[in-house]
Amino acid sequence: MSTSVQIRDSGIAVDAVDGFNSPAKQKAASRSAYGNRPLLSLRRAKQFLGAAKFKLFLALFALSAVVLITARLSSWMGWHLHNPSSVTSRASYTVLINTWRQKSLLKQTVAHYASCRSADAMHVVWTESEQPSARLKTYLNKIAVSKSQKAHKPNFRFDISADYESNSRFRPIKDLKTDAIFSVDDNVIVPCSTLDFAFSVWQSAPSTMVGFVPRMHWLDKEQNNVAYYRYGGWWSVWWMGTYSMVLSKAAFFHRKYLDLYTQEMSPSIQGYVSRDRTCEDIAMSLLVANATGAPPIWVKGKIYEIGASGISSLRGHSPRRNRCLNDLISLYKTSPLVLTNVKAVSARNEWLW
Repeated sequence: MSTSVQIRDSGIAVDAVDGFNSPAKQKAASRSAYGNRPLLSLRRAKQFLGAAKFKLFLALFALSAVVLITARLSSWMGWHLHNPSSVTSRASYTVLINTWRQKSLLKQTVAHYASCRSADAMHVVWTESEQPSARLKTYLNKIAVSKSQKAHKPNFRFDISADYESNSRFRPIKDLKTDAIFSVDDNVIVPCSTLDFAFSVWQSAPSTMVGFVPRMHWLDKEQNNVAYYRYGGWWSVWWMGTYSMVLSKAAFFHRKYLDLYTQEMSPSIQGYVSRDRTCEDIAMSLLVANATGAPPIWVKGKIYEIGASGISSLRGHSPRRNRCLNDLISLYKTSPLVLTNVKAVSARNEWLW
């Protein structure tokens, strides 16, 4: 009986061993082992991707930190680029503001440009028949002093014209201490940092006009040996990728051109401009181009026009500009304007340059 049990137990044991090693069970076990491999690979892939995302996040964070530190390092450490012209008369500029019945805009404009560190003086060209009130003068003078961020406060004053016409915008200024003039309309705001960059561009080419509002001209037709030109606005500049003027509504030029405009420019041109209040900026562009034989320089930068739309938005503006351009060129006997496609861009504000 016991022997039978032992044999039976042995048989069972043998059957168990034989069953474990049977081909069917080996195949099933093998299938189970290989079946778990995709799950294991998927789990490892998820772990790898998780680690990769974390590393990517760290890399982006480190890059952002480097960019931020680089941008702020000079101010944190008190480092400043050396400006070799900082001890000359070209180290600052005079802001020449052209205004016309816009007292509220004038207040904003004076307050803004007084805060720009390189502004040495501010002159408001007043061509209205009604004189500026004492209250307005006092207010603007206080604003100019209070908004200034330097020990030397900008000199502020009105330049009042007796004849109330467009040529008054470019009359010579007495006791001027700077070579650079920044001519600007009372409704145009240029950020101080952008203005500083444009000023540095002008310092590298002080004989030309450097500004923010490019315009162009092109030959339209010739008739009886007379050339007729078209005046192109911003969209023409954008489409053609070229320009030949920068408007004095936001531009730097040398103070010598105030003398040339008033004392050397043809009386016939001055007479024409005095009869047309929309031509003095084209006349200045022609004057500088005729004196230098070189194109102006357009500076890339954001500018802001405050208040209502200017005269350029009025109906009939384009035909008037065409007529003005052609009439002034005919007085010069030829076109002194020079086309160019060069644009000054600050590398500090560009990722790709």
